[in-house]
Amino acid sequence: MYDRKTIRRRRAVLALLVVSSVVLLTASFGGNGGVGSVQRGVFEIVSPIQDVASRSLKPFRDLFGWFGDTWHAKGDNKTLVKTRDQLREQNGSLQAEVRKLKEQYGINRVIATANIGNLGPVEARVVVASPTLLFQKVTINKGAGDGVRSGQPVVTAGGLVGKVDVVVGGSATVTLITDPRFGAGVRLAQSGITGTMTASGGDPEDLIVATTKQNAPVSVGSTVVTRGTSTDVRLPSLFPPDIPIGKVTTVDDAGTDTQRVHVKPFVDVRNLDHVMVLTRDAATVP
Repeated sequence: MYDRKTIRRRRAVLALLVVSSVVLLTASFGGNGGVGSVQRGVFEIVSPIQDVASRSLKPFRDLFGWFGDTWHAKGDNKTLVKTRDQLREQNGSLQAEVRKLKEQYGINRVIATANIGNLGPVEARVVVASPTLLFQKVTINKGAGDGVRSGQPVVTAGGLVGKVDVVVGGSATVTLITDPRFGAGVRLAQSGITGTMTASGGDPEDLIVATTKQNAPVSVGSTVVTRGTSTDVRLPSLFPPDIPIGKVTTVDDAGTDTQRVHVKPFVDVRNLDHVMVLTRDAATVP
């Protein structure tokens, strides 16, 4: 245990330290006297050292600052790249929607031009394209459950695509106008000359029309449309009248009984997406 003398000695030392601290603080705040001179002296000695140290450390501070800025810049770049990718995706979706709306508008114009009577349009999407170079068939995502039946016309924004062939519950195959087995009665819109259209059998951009009138004048650039039902009601046409097909490009053996009219179709069967099936009321289907 400590004796009383030791305790008194420690208390005296503590009191002395407190008094000395008060005196030094008072002198320091006063800014005068020996303490102030000592402070100024110390500052004069230390200040050049601090300046040299600051200059020496500046490259290291700049280097750490560069690393910090680079780190933040990389983070900002990742954010910008992510935003850019999101905008690209949104732009792609908007462009796809615009294309669909344009196709829909074109299809509606074709339907409005044609005399479809009691046919009801059913929108469909091409899900399987023809694997052959002749582009003879495609598969659509609508079938018997949607009112689609064999033989019904199929159109798109450009005009006639073909006709429905095989139908199942939720899909159907469509025979295209470029199939050599396809045929349709047609009419030249400007002159009214009629004929039968078939595929050339090797070129998806070339259809052949054999006219029925000798010396019938056919002009290059004339529009070819479907003829529709003939006067013989026993053989009604599968296609309503006035569906656009294409334009006349050349005429072989013009003015003869065997003249052949070459027609470039409006529809590019190699790039089909959305189409419309002109369906009949189920009650009228045999």
